[in-house]
Amino acid sequence: MVERLGILGGTFDPPHIAHLILAEMAREQLRLDRVLWVPAADPPHKPGTVVAPIEHRLAMLRLALANNPDFEISLVDVERPGPHYSADMLEIVYERYAQPELIFLIGGDSLRDLPLWHQPWRVIQHAMLGVMQRTREEIDLRALEQQIPGIIDRILPVDAPLIELSSNLIRSLRAQSRSIRYMVPAPIEAYISSHSLYCD
Repeated sequence: MVERLGILGGTFDPPHIAHLILAEMAREQLRLDRVLWVPAADPPHKPGTVVAPIEHRLAMLRLALANNPDFEISLVDVERPGPHYSADMLEIVYERYAQPELIFLIGGDSLRDLPLWHQPWRVIQHAMLGVMQRTREEIDLRALEQQIPGIIDRILPVDAPLIELSSNLIRSLRAQSRSIRYMVPAPIEAYISSHSLYCD
């Protein structure tokens, strides 16, 4: 039986409750056997951005996923040289995990920007797109189809709540010595505090 595998990529700097809620809702609605969390080693779309060392991001991700056997970390991007493009990552995962059915979990903002990605046609060659709307902004699917032919047939909508929480907000609050309680799981909050992460 072919495994139905969700792929959730990101910087996870830090991972937070919105990541977890959306991943679980996608797992349930899309009937995924597992969700692979793929931390980005060197995000090509964030040049010049200061990112916490991968050791810290992996440690926080392990804390976040510790109690869910359906969630698993993949080091596919961490273990290879950059640049790290989603199309390459999906191809590697497809081969490494015995040719599963791949569903690439992305937000509506990423779907809108997909034509700007590196070889976006390869992304939809390897995976369906599980799309979680993260803003109220409408996406022009007709224009998207013109830029990436066939993409409409590759979209699987995920009915998820609009959670306006981001890693960027959490880092900003920490830099201002403000509370991030309940925005991240308690073990991650403790880890951030004990390692003095995101403090200016």
